[in-house]
Amino acid sequence: MLSKCRWWRDAVIYQVYVRSFLDSTGDGIGDLAGVRAGLPYLKKLGVDGIWLSPFYPSPQHDHGYDVADYCGVDPLFGDLAEFDLLMSAAGGLGVKVLLDVVPNHCSSEHPWFREALAAAPGSAARARFHFADGRGPDGAEPPNNWHSMFGGPAWSRVTEPDGTPGQWYLHMFAPEQPDWNWRTPEVGAEFDRVLRFWLDRGIDGFRIDVAAGLFKHPDLPDSDDPEADARTRDSVNPLAWNQPEVHDVWRRWRAVCEEYTARDGRERLLVGEVSVPSAREHARYVRPDELHQAFFFDLLSAPWNADAFRKVISEAMQDIAGTGSTVTWVLNNHDQVRTVTRYGEPATEGSGLGAARARAAALLMLALPGAAYIYQGEELGLPEVVDLPDDVLTDPIFRRTGSRARIRDGCRVPLPWSGQASPFGFTSGAESARPWLPQPSYFAEYATDRALADTHSFWHLYRDGLQLRSALPQLGEGTLDWLDTPPGVLGFVRGDGLVCAVNFGTAPTPAPVSGTPLLSSGPCPAGVLPGSTAAWWLSDL
Repeated sequence: MLSKCRWWRDAVIYQVYVRSFLDSTGDGIGDLAGVRAGLPYLKKLGVDGIWLSPFYPSPQHDHGYDVADYCGVDPLFGDLAEFDLLMSAAGGLGVKVLLDVVPNHCSSEHPWFREALAAAPGSAARARFHFADGRGPDGAEPPNNWHSMFGGPAWSRVTEPDGTPGQWYLHMFAPEQPDWNWRTPEVGAEFDRVLRFWLDRGIDGFRIDVAAGLFKHPDLPDSDDPEADARTRDSVNPLAWNQPEVHDVWRRWRAVCEEYTARDGRERLLVGEVSVPSAREHARYVRPDELHQAFFFDLLSAPWNADAFRKVISEAMQDIAGTGSTVTWVLNNHDQVRTVTRYGEPATEGSGLGAARARAAALLMLALPGAAYIYQGEELGLPEVVDLPDDVLTDPIFRRTGSRARIRDGCRVPLPWSGQASPFGFTSGAESARPWLPQPSYFAEYATDRALADTHSFWHLYRDGLQLRSALPQLGEGTLDWLDTPPGVLGFVRGDGLVCAVNFGTAPTPAPVSGTPLLSSGPCPAGVLPGSTAAWWLSDL
């Protein structure tokens, strides 16, 4: 058994999207006090820790991922005193707390960017960001042809202090999110200060936004495929992402975390949002002196197919686990269409097929070696809200492009807790209080009070899986051995005879082995594993 110091290696972490979790003030926006009130619910579910989405002071152009002050709490969510209360409550329940840190970009309201706008071209203030002269005789064209992840050019032109059109600044996301220039040492030193500020308040680690970003090609040349990032909504421009210098940052941050671990024996975790072309490239980020973990998104993006799942799992186990880290599995997050909808055919609210596949995928993920992250509402089987009216959408992708393709509001609708009508217990205000995004009437079917009362619900599947994962030495960290299975069935053995199998097909299939049933994502008659079902059991073999 690993010491408690290595808690992160097989931990299950619950992502709390703060503004949509639970509202304690009645303003329709979730807050830190709401997170604190929900901790007993999460403890009962059985997770090891929580990851909090950004709650820092921000103009909220991208829901907090445009940070104006990295060492504070936005009044929308509370204050530092409330954060300290949350930390105390989490510690009392034995729940780890990770904060979301955003080092690739900040808010256009950040004091340093305001200073840069007021400063002259070539100044030290502008060197903290990517300012450049435009092209063409009057500088009216952007410095290069890169496009923003959120659509449109990745450059915006500023008006100089004398009122004339001036330089351009780089923003790989929204114009309100200027990218830091990490080639300026002052930026790295400032983030060292930010890390220490929160580590001194007792947190257990950081989830790092856009961890393959930070450095851009020093010459800022044109791209051969300038619209790739906007087209795929992924970090694929090789000139803007995954530059080799970024690894030096993670070594530096790892050293800061290990300094704190040396003081008290509590290992602080760095888990990165790493979007790179292959598992082999992914593995470079989790070498022993860099990030502890990085989200493995290939499982999330794999089509519902046994061969596809086996391929991405095998590559992760070979390349990532081979570094000495553990794979960090994920099926949902605040940027992705929820699994119930993503796996459904067609993608409608809670289709039976999508729900069955989502349940099976959850059981598969919890059986895999390594760590797992659960996005809030995943444990309720929430579907994507696909019919939000245009006038309530807040995603900057929609504002920038006018397109609903890949917008993220649908997975961020506030959670239903109780009752038969909105706000479903989400807000403590008057019955007329409106959540910041409207909840559909069918959310009543998914409210947590109903889920806890129904022993066949998604919630009980997750809770039972987490309890078994904690109790059985075969689960958690380790390896797996693949089983020979019928076509369309994926099966593997963990440790001493614990079998997980998933039938990706639609026809009943003989179970690969017999033994003692432990848990199933759906009804499993003796000797068969129906389609879109996963099961765990202890083998007799």
